[in-house]
Amino acid sequence: MTQPGRRPARYEDVLALPENQIGEIVAGVLYASPRPAGPHTVAGSSLGGMLIPPFNFGDNGPGGWWILDEPELHFGDDVVVPDLAGWRRERMPEAPSGAFIELPPDWLSEVLSPSTARLDRIAKLPVYARAGVPQVWLIDPLAKTLEVLRLERGKWTIDQVFGGSDVVRVAPFDAVEIKLARLWGEG
Repeated sequence: MTQPGRRPARYEDVLALPENQIGEIVAGVLYASPRPAGPHTVAGSSLGGMLIPPFNFGDNGPGGWWILDEPELHFGDDVVVPDLAGWRRERMPEAPSGAFIELPPDWLSEVLSPSTARLDRIAKLPVYARAGVPQVWLIDPLAKTLEVLRLERGKWTIDQVFGGSDVVRVAPFDAVEIKLARLWGEG
C-alpha cells in the first residue's frame, strides 16, 4: 500500500530511474532494484541459454515459444520485470514489438537474490496470480534450488523443488533436460 498522503507510483516514475536500476510498480509502490550481481546473472543467463534454442528456435526441441529476458509486463497498474518469461506462440504468434507486454506469460522465472527475494515472493507473486500466470519458477542461486510453483484456483502451490546438481525435466519445458549445476556456474 502507498503511504498516506503520497500519490501512487506512475509509469513516468519508472522511466525517470537511472539506467542501472530496474523499476517495478506493485500496488502503487515504486520498487527500484539494482542490476543483478554475478550468481543471479549466471543463473538467469544459463537458464535462458538452455531454454531458448529448443523452445524459441526448435533446435533439438519442440519450438513453439517466445522466451524473453527481463520483459517489462504491464498488468493494470502493476509494472513487473521477471527475469525470464515465456509465451506459447499459439497465444502470442508474433514477437512483441513494443516497450512492454500486457499479455500474461504462460510461464515465468524469477532468480532470487538477497536484495529482491522478498519483493519477488511477497509483492510480485500475488500480481502474477491475479494476472493468471499458470507457472512460476523461483531460482535461488545461493541456496542452489529451483522451486516450481503452479497456480491453482488463484493460489500458488509448490509443485516440485529441486536442488544442487539435479538433472530435471520440468513442465512446461520437460522436453529437455535441465542441468541445475549449470545455473550455479558449476557445469
